[in-house]
Order: sequence, then structure tokens, then C-alpha cells
Amino acid sequence: MPPELRIGVVNDLPIATEVLKRTLAGMPECRLAWTAADGAQAVARCREDPPDIVLMDLLMPVMNGVEATRQIMARTPCAILIVTATVAGNLSLVYEAMGFGALDAVNMPVPGRDGRVPDSNPLPTKIRMLARLLGKHASTTPIPRVSPSDLLIAIGCSTGGPRALADIFARLPQDFRGSLVVVQHVDSAFAPGLRDWLASVTPLPVALVNPGDRPHAGAILLAATNDHLVIRSDGALDYSVEPASEPFRPSVDVFFESIARHWGGRSLGVLLTGMGRDGARGLLAMKRAGFQTIAQDEKTSLVFGMPRAAIELGAAEKILPLEAVADALRDACAGP
Repeated sequence: MPPELRIGVVNDLPIATEVLKRTLAGMPECRLAWTAADGAQAVARCREDPPDIVLMDLLMPVMNGVEATRQIMARTPCAILIVTATVAGNLSLVYEAMGFGALDAVNMPVPGRDGRVPDSNPLPTKIRMLARLLGKHASTTPIPRVSPSDLLIAIGCSTGGPRALADIFARLPQDFRGSLVVVQHVDSAFAPGLRDWLASVTPLPVALVNPGDRPHAGAILLAATNDHLVIRSDGALDYSVEPASEPFRPSVDVFFESIARHWGGRSLGVLLTGMGRDGARGLLAMKRAGFQTIAQDEKTSLVFGMPRAAIELGAAEKILPLEAVADALRDACAGP
């Protein structure tokens, strides 16, 4: 973790801003970079003095957090964590913000009677998780595959992923024959909402993965817990708490590497927009195991971190714009 993590705080309520300042004061690795009272100020602040992470409220005057997230990610991309009074009460706005590039969301800390934020509050954990993602390194260990089954299309994504997934799935026909399994960096609390949102844009059925489920043709399965999604040696899907050291849960690397290890049929790995390097190592493992691999191109990626890392490792056989990915999936289904 960096010795000093610069944080921008965006909230129109002085009392909320003070609570966030106190929370950061209790984190020796963090330093307050600046505060903003609305989204427009946040956009300007990020342009003048980009921080490592922005703690972004949703409901604010002048410009709300969704539009601020959109403009920041379009002009001066950085890690954005939504911090709002009630995530559950603002789910539609949370998903809009995540579609524009916010990485995660968490409820505003509630101080105790003594004015201190409890140690159990999840905000510091979320901040440290983002910090680890920003500083993550990758390795390139190849892993063999061993067992047979049908075509599997494995997709990994993070920042901007929900919108990218919606674009791809909306282009797939109802008779699509591939088995689609997705790992998107999203807290388990938001997985059902992501499922419902994606189901509204595609003719294919969308479901959350339960342990023991198997990929099946013409369906989309989404990782649904804060543990890592994996393919077992018998071809069934499962969740694993290990490796505990991975900064994001579920990890795209862990999922892709399990496919390289255990999937004996045809498979296609797709790495989409996202901050950091998660998925690059795993995509390389899939390529070395003989599977097809695709990375989204820079122009259409909201954040080019994850695809760039894969490309730099030589893990991507094809580098495609987002609008070409659905065609590539259809072509893969038609192949031998």
C-alpha cells in the first residue's frame, strides 16, 4: 500500500464531510487532498489536482455524483468510491455511477455517541482495497488444463464494466449458443441489481452463480459473492475464499486461471475495461492453455488499465473495440 494515499472528498453536507475527514484521519496511510461541495466542484478539482481516490456522494446540488463521475472518468480518470447515506435507497443512481466508472459503493459512516467512527465501519476497508488494486503486480505462471466440456466464454471487467457488458449482451441473439460466465468487480450486495439490469437489455437469461451450477449454452451467469468464482475439475462452478491476498473479490485472475487449469473443452477469455491489472495474468494463462483471448481496445475502454496490462503481457490474441466483441463471440460459437 502506498505510504500516502491522496483522497478527494465530495459532499454538500458539512457534517458528512467532517465525518469523512475524521475517518481518513484515523488511516495513517491516507491524506485529505481536497474537499468539494458538489459535483461540478469535484470535476474542477480532479482536473486541477487529481487525487488517488475520490469519495463521491450521489445527491448534491448543481451536479449530482452520477454526472460528476461521468465527467471525471471522461476527462481525468481516477478511482471513484461512492459514499452515500443509503446505498440500498439509491441503487439506480449507484448503478448509473458504476456504469460511468465508479468502482464500488458504501454507506456513509455513522459516528457513535462519542463522535468517533466505529472501527467496524467498512469504508476504511473499501479504501484500502482500492489502494491495493492501484498498486497490484502480476505474474505470468502458465497453468495446464485437464478436463473436457463445451464452449465457455469467460468475461472479466471492472471500472465501466456494467455498461460494457450491457452493450455486448444487447447485441447477442436469442439463439446464441455460447455459455457466458462473468466476473465483474462488484460487491455481493449489488450483484442482484446488476443481474436485473443486464437482464433488461438482453434476450438471454441472466442468473447469479450458485455453487455447483454449470455453464450452459445460451445463458449468462454472474459471480455473486465476495469470494472468488472458480471452475472445479468436474466442470462445475464454485466459490473459494483463497487466495485471500487478492485485492478484489471476486478476482478475474483467479477465475481465468481456474479455467486454464480445469476446462478441457473450447473456451474464450475476454478482458474488458477496468482499473488495475486484474485479469491480465489469468488471460495469459488461458492463452498458454490453448484458448482464444480478447482484450478491449483503448479507445472504447472507459479505463484501459486491465486490457492494457493483458496486452503488455502478450495475453490478448485479438484487441477489439467494444462494438466488435459481440461479433467475435458469435464467430467463436460458429467455430469448430
